[in-house]
Amino acid sequence: MNYPEFEYSVIKPFENFPIIDFSDPEDERKMREALKKVESELGREYPIVIGGEEIYTEKKIVSINPARYEEVVGVVSKGTKELADKALEVAWKTFEEWKRWPAWKRAEILLKASKIMKERVYELSAWMVKEVGKNWVEAWADVAETIDYLEYYSRQMLKYMNGQPVVQIPGERNEYRYIPLGVGVVIPPWNFPLAILAGMTLASIVTGNTVILKPASDSPVIGYKFFEIMKEAGLPDGVINFLPGSGAEVGNYLVLHPKVRFIAFTGSKDVGLRINELAAKHQKGQIWIKRVILEMGGKDAVVVDETADLEAAAEGIVASAYGFQGQKCSAGSRAIIVKDVYDKVVELVIEKAKKLKIGDPTEKENWFGPVINNAAVQKIMGYIEIGKKEGKLALGGNYLGEQMKGFFIEPTIFIDVPPDARIAQEEIFGPVLAIIKAEDFDDALRIANSTEYGLTGALYSKSKERIERAKEEFHVGNLYFNRKCTGALVGVQPFGGFNMSGTDSKAGGPDYLLLFMQGKSISERIV
Repeated sequence: MNYPEFEYSVIKPFENFPIIDFSDPEDERKMREALKKVESELGREYPIVIGGEEIYTEKKIVSINPARYEEVVGVVSKGTKELADKALEVAWKTFEEWKRWPAWKRAEILLKASKIMKERVYELSAWMVKEVGKNWVEAWADVAETIDYLEYYSRQMLKYMNGQPVVQIPGERNEYRYIPLGVGVVIPPWNFPLAILAGMTLASIVTGNTVILKPASDSPVIGYKFFEIMKEAGLPDGVINFLPGSGAEVGNYLVLHPKVRFIAFTGSKDVGLRINELAAKHQKGQIWIKRVILEMGGKDAVVVDETADLEAAAEGIVASAYGFQGQKCSAGSRAIIVKDVYDKVVELVIEKAKKLKIGDPTEKENWFGPVINNAAVQKIMGYIEIGKKEGKLALGGNYLGEQMKGFFIEPTIFIDVPPDARIAQEEIFGPVLAIIKAEDFDDALRIANSTEYGLTGALYSKSKERIERAKEEFHVGNLYFNRKCTGALVGVQPFGGFNMSGTDSKAGGPDYLLLFMQGKSISERIV
């Protein structure tokens, strides 16, 4: 292929950006400097941006540090329905030009943004420590995943830029192209405030669409930092329109709007189903069936059989359940253990969970931080009360916010939980682990598949036969053996689940970009 004026005409094969553990003193020094820089910028005000125009509104979204709930991270202008209309108008006008940009040129902007992000990886990590309470490694991994999306989707777009080969017949020239959909709305979550926000947005724009980006109200500052980087990389005004706002007002209005062509959403099952319902209803003047791309929740299980390495299994259970305080759709919130090794694994899991260092993640040693906000505290503590009636509280269960001045809940473990208990069926999205005893491997697999979700799962076993069987019968979108059930890598483990976990999309996979395009068949008679 010939890519004129293409700075990255010789592109190396995709490689994941490395994740570090900050054991190197130089990495620690750079992170502490980045945290100081971020702390000097706390409390700043950020605008809505539509077509390059910065707009400040009277109503604001105040973003706070969940580890220090008296600390304001930033103040962001709050969008309205009128501004949503303006953003749609600008996005459609920009789309007419953006869709004509060569695919390689759109990809080039992503690669330039990747370069900028690599230079600012410590700073962006520090913003996540402050705005959503991620520990250093989790925050770094979030930025690394974002860099991976920039690199991976740019390369994938170059593969699709010439369409697909079709059968040729005498007297005709036939081709099959991909064209963009139009204007979409991107509604990301707060728990991966850079990676998931960027992943859905980048897939939208590299394929030729323009978008309205409505960041989560708990993490709008990080969303704005992403927007700034894309602009610095050369993205034209109006391709991404930054519109923070409430889901009830701005979100629902955009989902229903007849001029919205597609919606990309990641979040809870209830909100996802509501979006799907609203988007399915035809509106006056709407000339398409809206495309909806949903990634929702999970009630993910780590299964341990009697052949497993029990020490490794316990490590995996704790990492899966409590990474980022269990605030991941991929979190292993159920541990299903066969009875022969149940007591030993429970003992090991409790022992390891007790060692988790709780505190403000600004400090490197604090692996376990806060949950996101007071509403999350109320929900999680409500489930803990339910759990006390359904199983046996073996560890934790307390809210530590009064003394710590942040939204801290102890790592919590319930044992002897019935498979059909609410804490074993419903997504809690917090540091609550339900441990379930299974009679044998058959029973464990049945229990693992007994929820309405199907996102991630893990099996610890040394049995090749059981591993092969689980490949066929463990019904999840991302299945892992003898490792934790979180931490999917772009390009390596395309991410997305079945059933109530979403619309079967696979972010970071070879077919994800197809969700943001439509096929066009062209036939020309040869005269």
